[in-house]
Amino acid sequence: MSFLELKGLSKHYGNVVAVAACDLSVAKGEFVCLLGPSGCGKTTTLQMVAGFVEPTGGRILLDGADITNVKPNQRGLGIVFQSYALFPHMTVADNVAFGLEMRGVPSGERRKRVDATLELVHLGAMASRYPRELSGGQRQRVALARALAIQPPVLLLDEPMGALDAKLREEMQIELRALQHRVGVTTIMVTHDQAEAMTLADRVVLMNKGSIEQVGKPFEMYERPNGRFSSTFLGKANVFEATRAQSGATVEVSGYRLPTSDADRVGALEYIVRPEKIEFAADATALVKGRVSARVFLGNHWLFQVDTPLGTMQLTHANTGLPQANEGDEVGLRWAPENARLVPRAAAAVAP
Repeated sequence: MSFLELKGLSKHYGNVVAVAACDLSVAKGEFVCLLGPSGCGKTTTLQMVAGFVEPTGGRILLDGADITNVKPNQRGLGIVFQSYALFPHMTVADNVAFGLEMRGVPSGERRKRVDATLELVHLGAMASRYPRELSGGQRQRVALARALAIQPPVLLLDEPMGALDAKLREEMQIELRALQHRVGVTTIMVTHDQAEAMTLADRVVLMNKGSIEQVGKPFEMYERPNGRFSSTFLGKANVFEATRAQSGATVEVSGYRLPTSDADRVGALEYIVRPEKIEFAADATALVKGRVSARVFLGNHWLFQVDTPLGTMQLTHANTGLPQANEGDEVGLRWAPENARLVPRAAAAVAP
């Protein structure tokens, strides 16, 4: 059952459409990530939910109540910004208590909730410190504690880990997911980082040019993208134009008959294969041959770029020792039919 609903939510700035008629239902306790490139409308959508941006059209429903025109401070939502927005002159405990004090929570209850929330984020021993005395990860946890202390119905996170270095960011992703599970608060997070979205989200909402491109569980979206944008933004993909006049087990790509398990799609199509689904093959079993034009070592895997008659293809192999091919080698490539995804070709691609 939907707990938070966006119905036809839109935002226009003059003739510019920042968000176009967005429809989304979020269940109670669900963690949803709004993912997409800069300018796709994800932050504007979050700010409309928060009440900081007035929608041009549509409605926002929270637990059945229409909050579209409710002032931000009356919505009761918890919000964490990329900058954390902590008060530098206040201690950790005072920062966390601020929202409770503004809501008139009695001092005794306030202290209990501050102590409990700081313990929840593993900062109980740092209650008397100031933000300047904390690391980036600790400041982020203070911001989360402040948002959670008011016991919000929905937690809104706007690129909350954008200021952290890569290693700390990965650690905080795991910690944030565990925290959200423990608290069970409905959470919407904005990010442009695909790995972050797949790590944290129950569902990913992929946005592009103000519209929702695809919504789904991370694994399902990665394995079954609905188009070129979804396949290339959520991970790497080899995408080629394909055609098929009638249903069958193969499609034509640059004069080659290539296998697919999407047997029913016909017309102008796009043929998508993820790099990790491709393997080197002997000539007799190769679907296509090519020459290795680049090889890059990335620690836990090798990345190969192979020039083929279909176009340049990328493939990745887990690092189990020395790579299977060198730059300049002639190689064969193959992949299983079920690992090739067919989607309708984008309208711009089929225009004359």
